[in-house]
Amino acid sequence: MLALVALLLPAQVWAFEPVVDAAEFRRLVVGQELTRLGIRLEVRPDGQITGRGLGSPVTGEWRWQDGYFCRSLYWGERDLGSDCQAVLREGDEMRFITERGAGIYADFRLR
Repeated sequence: MLALVALLLPAQVWAFEPVVDAAEFRRLVVGQELTRLGIRLEVRPDGQITGRGLGSPVTGEWRWQDGYFCRSLYWGERDLGSDCQAVLREGDEMRFITERGAGIYADFRLR
């Protein structure tokens, strides 16, 4: 039975690949919009983050450091703090994992 199920699965298996190079990150994300369930963000080339999240403005700053996306972020008046995040990619999906890859993750679509 398991062999039959395996044969019916699509040939492509989703596998996120790490993004560890600053130039690759910039090529993939800068100039694109990151979207996720009521959230639209732009990671700008000048080190700024702008957008909206569930009706409130999102602002912040970012830098690439030691293979991680490091950001400080505000959602409306709420300070979401600073965090360095592991970044992975699968097609037009980007996964950001908090605490240098040891925490929770959020997936965004590139548009």
